[in-house]
Amino acid sequence: MPKVTYIDSSGNKKTIDIPNGLTVMEGAIQNKIPGIDADCGGSMACATCHVYVKEEWFNKLPKIEDGEQDMIDMAFEPKKNSRLSCQLVVSDEMDGLIVTTPSKQT
Repeated sequence: MPKVTYIDSSGNKKTIDIPNGLTVMEGAIQNKIPGIDADCGGSMACATCHVYVKEEWFNKLPKIEDGEQDMIDMAFEPKKNSRLSCQLVVSDEMDGLIVTTPSKQT
């Protein structure tokens, strides 16, 4: 199973195995990762699963779509490496992915 590392805004790290086909958000919720609220349950109707993707991973992920970008624009402190974790479907190619949660979610 691919491993994803979650880092909170204080620098605390947790690496978990996530089955292929789940999203980075679902892996966080199932493993009680703090900082990912997922208020809409992954329907891309909020930005409470907003994460910052480690720079070296950003271009390895599927391209961001317009709807996701619109939601990120409403997130707390969006950056060029912002993504919604509900839109990142885990695959073997994502083994080692590192994401950081913002200091708060909107």
